[in-house]
Amino acid sequence: MTGGAPDALARLAATIEARRDAAPDTSWTARLLSKGPEKCAEKFGEEAVEAVIEAVRGDRDALTREAADVLYHLLVMLAARDVGLADVLAELERREGRSGIDEKAARDG
Repeated sequence: MTGGAPDALARLAATIEARRDAAPDTSWTARLLSKGPEKCAEKFGEEAVEAVIEAVRGDRDALTREAADVLYHLLVMLAARDVGLADVLAELERREGRSGIDEKAARDG
């Protein structure tokens, strides 16, 4: 990651949390959260598909924009289920240094 990436994600997560109780007519984040976790998940899925499409097309700038949308909507979806960015980062740290193959095998049981 570049120098400010983790800080930018933390700021975005904090902004999403701060807007949780805002009026839905004044905040897109509040509007999404007011529709419930299922709608937040649906919107995340839509944005993920758009990112995949741009990855296949090879348009770097469009993929960058869609990836930003994916990160935002992921954080909104997580917030809708009371999962914080710190929780996800802790899980990544737990997995650090493990082979992806070993990690998957451990989850598959």
